[in-house]
Amino acid sequence: MPVARKGSYQASKVFLLLFVHKKKTFLSLMIEPSTQARVTVTFLTMPRAPVAPPAPLPANARFVRVDPISVTFYRYLYREVGGEYLWWMRRAESDARLASILENPLVSVFVLTLGEEPVGIAELDNRQLITVNIGYFGLMKHTIGRGLGVPFLQATLEQAWSRRPRAVTVNTCTADHPRAMPAYLKAGFEKIRSVDEVWDIPDRLGLHVPDHLRLR
Repeated sequence: MPVARKGSYQASKVFLLLFVHKKKTFLSLMIEPSTQARVTVTFLTMPRAPVAPPAPLPANARFVRVDPISVTFYRYLYREVGGEYLWWMRRAESDARLASILENPLVSVFVLTLGEEPVGIAELDNRQLITVNIGYFGLMKHTIGRGLGVPFLQATLEQAWSRRPRAVTVNTCTADHPRAMPAYLKAGFEKIRSVDEVWDIPDRLGLHVPDHLRLR
């Protein structure tokens, strides 16, 4: 029977400890600094298309699909509309990954303009085929309260239902504008469920996490 040598055992032990230490150091370098936010996400569905036609937009407003949409323009809209509401997931994506999403024919981006100025974004995601999800929807801060929200949402819904899905879905969370949930419910959405989530928001994005959402 072979006899274990004490020197070999000690050397192996030291090597193992060094390997574990280096691995931990490597992993710590791979984890970027982030701030945690606790949010409640509510999922909603609209099982039937609205009966009434959409309300007209103001005379100087246009609702248009931007196809193709550049990564630069998309990031601008995403930042300006969602910056205060912790829209962070697409900001954290690489340009290549974001471009692959935007180039998917089942993903559509619509822009609301006032005159020549883009003031809102609506993103429809039909990748589930049987449903259309409103992935992102919102107005820039300086246009909220000017009567644009309802016709903008109704125009978005008209586009979503034109794809003949079984249902249109959307979600909102406690980081969103407080008018978001009432607007969706008034439009005909129904709550499915709510879940609590913890987001690790990379600090490099420069987003301010409100105190009431920040995990201490």
